Amino acid sequence: MRRAIVLQHLDREGPGFIANICQQRGLVVHVVRFDLGEPVPAALENGDILVVMGGSMGVGDAADPRYPFLAKEVALLQTVLAKSQPVLGVCLGAQLLAHAAGSRVYPNQHPDVLGVLRPRREVGFGRVRLLGAGQEPALSGLPETIPVLHWHGDTFDLPTGAVRLAENEVCANQAFRIGQHAYGLQFHVETDAPLVRHWAEEDAEFARSALGPDGPATIIAACEDATRTMRVTGERLVGNILGEMLALAA
Repeated sequence: MRRAIVLQHLDREGPGFIANICQQRGLVVHVVRFDLGEPVPAALENGDILVVMGGSMGVGDAADPRYPFLAKEVALLQTVLAKSQPVLGVCLGAQLLAHAAGSRVYPNQHPDVLGVLRPRREVGFGRVRLLGAGQEPALSGLPETIPVLHWHGDTFDLPTGAVRLAENEVCANQAFRIGQHAYGLQFHVETDAPLVRHWAEEDAEFARSALGPDGPATIIAACEDATRTMRVTGERLVGNILGEMLALAA
């Protein structure tokens, strides 16, 4: 039986509806909980796909003893890339994928009114522009812009040979693919309203750092309508990507 191996870093950052779509495509979903001390898989079996979820840690924390899984996770991703095995990285997962492909991951920055670069965290509901509509199978049937949830402070350089699939004014590299087997999404589309509410409460300081004192409340107030709208295009995007990866792994 083919499997979707999901790497989960935090209790609040599971696969969401990505798991449902994997099951609909005939995959057995196996979630590996690093937050519970489960080990990093040594390799993928033939026919498996890898899904790497988000987390509050970053690529720069690979040597931190609190996150002993990160360096092994990068090694797994390097092996997966070398073998052209299917992988989808979401938020931190996209950053780890870019890093494994040889790219630099670093704090996102924007110039202030004096032209001085300052850290720029991207948090809350927003939109990204999709690139290559009509040419990219992963973007089939989607409009030029789609609603997403942002929750990150880092960004990355586009890996050598990768194709940028989405962008916005805050962060140029919002999505990419390497070949037809590896996809990175800097944003989230897999979340529902209760999960976003949980993030806003548990990670309130991060939200305030990006949006000000009322940041968590603003996100919570918008989450019902925003996640309902986001789900439609999010399911199409994830379904397209899974379709491409499964065709490759067949």
